[in-house]
Amino acid sequence: MEAGLKSFVTETEIEERRKRRQEEWEKARAPHQPETCPDETEQWDGKTLYHRLQEVKEAKELEFAEQFKFKNMIYKGLDDDEAKFLSQVSQKQTETERQRRESERKFLEECRISLS
Repeated sequence: MEAGLKSFVTETEIEERRKRRQEEWEKARAPHQPETCPDETEQWDGKTLYHRLQEVKEAKELEFAEQFKFKNMIYKGLDDDEAKFLSQVSQKQTETERQRRESERKFLEECRISLS
């Protein structure tokens, strides 16, 4: 076997390493640290590599679809409340503009009268 390659590890060897690590942990741990030794590797969840990759792929596809979700929505128009609100805003803007024009007209008229 080549020097750089790892050999097959049995379940018993893994268990022995865990026990030795736990013993070393118990000797070295401080009172505020947990009693069990933290794992160096993540726990195996029993899923194959194919299933893990499928989950990652589905998550990425979902994220990509979420980005374009609002772009693909069909415009449904305004409901009655929204239309009423926008109508009121438009009326207020029109009234404000009319009042502004009227005040300008009166001001100009007063200026003409005073200059005459």
